[in-house]
Amino acid sequence: MADQPNPWRVAWSILRTRRTRRPNPSGSGGVDHTDLAETLSAVAAAGIRSLPNHRPALLAYRDRLESTDPNTLSAGGALAYWINLYNAGALTLAGEAQGTGRATVLRIPGGFTRRWARVAGEELSLDDIEHGKIRRFGEPRIHGALVCGSASCPTLRYAPYDGEHLDAQLDDQMRAFLAGGGARVDHTGGTLQLSRIFLWYGGDFTRPRSMPTVLPARKNRLAAVVSRWLAEDDAGWVTATRPKVEFARYDWSLACAIA
Repeated sequence: MADQPNPWRVAWSILRTRRTRRPNPSGSGGVDHTDLAETLSAVAAAGIRSLPNHRPALLAYRDRLESTDPNTLSAGGALAYWINLYNAGALTLAGEAQGTGRATVLRIPGGFTRRWARVAGEELSLDDIEHGKIRRFGEPRIHGALVCGSASCPTLRYAPYDGEHLDAQLDDQMRAFLAGGGARVDHTGGTLQLSRIFLWYGGDFTRPRSMPTVLPARKNRLAAVVSRWLAEDDAGWVTATRPKVEFARYDWSLACAIA
């Protein structure tokens, strides 16, 4: 199996997620994600090698979330619910790869397309959750929050997401993701190199009301939008110079870390 995803299979998987029900949160509550925090603490302390031991805890967390209908939560609470559920699944997948000696999560057959959770009567894979649920909230900053157990994906946050603080958490994640390698500004060469995530999902940033988008973003527009999460001097330079935008190669090597 190749250590890069098959683009046709990815496209087909994304199209299939349209069959999932659109999120419609209409409540006012949230969910306690304390038990996920325990796994995050273990990863912070021991790295990815600790994940195989936390599979039972991650499955128990998933099972508990399955007992809640996220549409009974607030909008922020529901989005936090889905992000945490997805990341718990990605951590489980990374733990499986680590425990079986695989070099990448892409070597787990059907890792992102097999059933991960049953929520409100729907059987959902990780792809279903990402593209059919999370991206339908129209919030592009989720791309700085979702992990995939790979070297080039955003790092995990040290605490679970929660509805009350979600806006600040997502903003913080975007800044951390870009500062940690998601964006590289070359003032001398006149280039802005972005993570390949922005090639795949750039339209979500430039056209958030149309999420999940399919068409790529115009590079100059994407650079302008992304610059709001760059360091102040870099953001000013991007605005003033309109640099050439490039996309970095994505490293799918097995990795997992806390920012």
